[in-house]
Amino acid sequence: MKAVVLEKNGVLRYGEVPPPEPVGPRDVLVRIAAVGVCGSDLPRAFHGKAYHYPLILGHEFSGTVEEAPAGGAFGPGDRVAVFPLIPDPKDPMTQIGEYGVSTEYDYLGSRRNGAMAELLSVPEENLFPLPSHVSLLHAALVEPSAVALHAVLKLRLRAHADALVIGGGPIGALAAQWLKIRGCGRVFVAEPDPEKIDILKGFDFEVIDPMSVDTVEGIRELTDGAGADCVIDACGIPLTFTQAVDSAAVFGQVVLLGDTNEDITVQHGLVDSILRRELTLYGTWNSKPTPRGKSEWDTVLRHLDRDLQVAPLISHTPSLEEGPRILEDMARKTFWYNKVVFSLAGDSS
Repeated sequence: MKAVVLEKNGVLRYGEVPPPEPVGPRDVLVRIAAVGVCGSDLPRAFHGKAYHYPLILGHEFSGTVEEAPAGGAFGPGDRVAVFPLIPDPKDPMTQIGEYGVSTEYDYLGSRRNGAMAELLSVPEENLFPLPSHVSLLHAALVEPSAVALHAVLKLRLRAHADALVIGGGPIGALAAQWLKIRGCGRVFVAEPDPEKIDILKGFDFEVIDPMSVDTVEGIRELTDGAGADCVIDACGIPLTFTQAVDSAAVFGQVVLLGDTNEDITVQHGLVDSILRRELTLYGTWNSKPTPRGKSEWDTVLRHLDRDLQVAPLISHTPSLEEGPRILEDMARKTFWYNKVVFSLAGDSS
């Protein structure tokens, strides 16, 4: 089969690799239809963050079942999205359904080979059937949509709350949609990129352009000085951490969604501000696929391609053969992109 292989740090190739072998007795062979590029894929490929080499990247993906064990829940031709974390059943957190905070787990596209390939063998319990209204192309964004939902569900939202998302890339835009779906009255997004601003305005979000106005001053002016009831930092840099805290209203809630590669120094005045305004700060990571039928992944699939829209976020749908060049150009920032999804199945319907 063909795949994009990370041979060593900074070196990618597209070519033939051996077909995947089942790892567990209930593994399902999935033919990949679409696979998204996550922000974490670039440092993994170009900044020495891979666990091992060679490695096939890709943990945001959809596909169709090629082969499945007899007597299982899936059969050939079934359309699926795949939860990429493979939990260890012996881990105490796994045993209560909290896979994301477990310490013993495997991970597709990270700790083991992922979906930038024609075929992938995955555990049956990691598969989620796609409703008929969800396209395979859009189903590649179930994973980031669930990550954004997991962050929003941390918040205790009152009806018609004012919310601010700092960072209007794909994850920020998804979080903003969930805030609206969950009942927030006004959702503001701080984003400097003009093309992303146009996308956000298409969702009817009120945009604060930090190139024109300070984010904190902007949200306070728009909320009559109060600040936002809840703030999501979808960037994860020292500046936006401080902005998120300073933007929150009294008794406000702040969710730290963006992963950071930098040290953040918290000044005494900022800590004092957190204490005196009695703010609540939440950390969030990954998403929760349990309990089945009522999980965050099930919620995403009910809303996707209905009131949760991902099509406007997808800027490029290259072929997998273009993978090495596209990933290198993304890392070098030689072209503008928002969400890149490799399409392996034609129109991916």
